[in-house]
Amino acid sequence: MSICNTALLVIDAQQSFEHRPYWSRSDAPAFFEHLQSLIDGAKSRGIPIVQIFHVEEAGVFSLASGYVKALTALSIVPDVVIHKNRHSALIGSSLPVWLVEHGIRRLMVSGIRTEQCCETTTRHASDCGYEIDFISEATMTFAMTDRNGRVCSAETIKERTEMVLDGRFARVLTVEQSLSAADRAAQEAENRRT
Repeated sequence: MSICNTALLVIDAQQSFEHRPYWSRSDAPAFFEHLQSLIDGAKSRGIPIVQIFHVEEAGVFSLASGYVKALTALSIVPDVVIHKNRHSALIGSSLPVWLVEHGIRRLMVSGIRTEQCCETTTRHASDCGYEIDFISEATMTFAMTDRNGRVCSAETIKERTEMVLDGRFARVLTVEQSLSAADRAAQEAENRRT
């Protein structure tokens, strides 16, 4: 059981994305740096790390592709690996059972894509009663073009996601802020035990 009832979700930070045409090498270094700091901070605090992979039947997200594994730029030793086939990591996976079995009530959300699987999991988990830290700087997304041909940058998409989640479904925090919150939660849990 997590000492502060917290777990880090690393959602879809997998090699599959490097084989998609929209993969952006320019945004990757900052994402890798922030996510690695979050992973390392969680590990040093004894916060369980849940590595979640998106799996499809065909293509670069299929197990047969060989790309459903951690991005090589990351050093991660998860406490559990979960496969999902929906946008929300809470649907069609063993994650809900694992969270209950480990007494988790607070989630730190990170990974790829900010506005898709990370945001969807956040909204779903919030509706299920979890407290959520959405660590936007430890998420990554890509520019998108809408049906009218308007291009929306990755930065704009992240800003929109932060705006709609913050204070409604999650606290949007930096890596440092989220780890500090975990420290406070652990101290409060320790104080309650003594």
